[in-house]
Amino acid sequence: MYEKELSVALEAAKEAAKIIMEIYNSNDLGIEIKDDNSPVTKADKAADKLISSILKKNFPNYGLLTEESVDDRTRLEKDYVFIVDPIDGTKEYVAHSGEFTINIGLSYQHKPVMGVILIPVTGEIYYATKNGGAFYLNQDLLVKIHCNDKVSDLTTLVSRFHSNETEQAMIRKHQDVIKHQKVVGATIKGCYIAHGKAEMSYRFSSNTKEWDTCAMQAIVEEAGGFILTFDGTPIVYNREDVYNKDGYVICNRKENFLL
Repeated sequence: MYEKELSVALEAAKEAAKIIMEIYNSNDLGIEIKDDNSPVTKADKAADKLISSILKKNFPNYGLLTEESVDDRTRLEKDYVFIVDPIDGTKEYVAHSGEFTINIGLSYQHKPVMGVILIPVTGEIYYATKNGGAFYLNQDLLVKIHCNDKVSDLTTLVSRFHSNETEQAMIRKHQDVIKHQKVVGATIKGCYIAHGKAEMSYRFSSNTKEWDTCAMQAIVEEAGGFILTFDGTPIVYNREDVYNKDGYVICNRKENFLL
């Protein structure tokens, strides 16, 4: 299932990556500050336009929710909705850290069923479809990936720009099992956990939105992991309010849902 959706999403992500990297390597990112005090660049807008165009052309009857476009509320009436972040980690993009991604997710009746995450600087791609497994693609290397089974000596991934004292206090609370921290940008955190390179990550802030988590959740879940709100339930999608106000935890195993 979702072979065509996956193929088109991969095509859209690869084409958007070309535009993003061309601007990334120029001297003019065209940085503006949005109403929520977050940055947006020429690349965000150009990639959003390109991805939206490709998805609409191939799936005219699907809903579409993207970060840089006006929210078309007719999506709320749709079973299938593409949920897109043309650049997840715009602060990382502006800082030239290299740790930013293109996220293209698909939800069906509020649940993530497909996800594509491309890291433009390296060309690495993570993707998954519901019941189809999760995969890592790097040039000609294609590997099926799984979360690891660790329940001790855990590594938690923290944000360069969004980590806070609440998160650090939680890590200290569980220092008997959480032994390592690593700074990783954007949804690369979820990709690394799906790939077995780390075990967990907290997000306590209320400012992430559906496009920050949909593709990542599809990949993490197909790799055997979890993205759960703090009440222990998965995030649902195509909501009227797109904010993930309650935060979330990414973990490789339910035993590591530590609060």
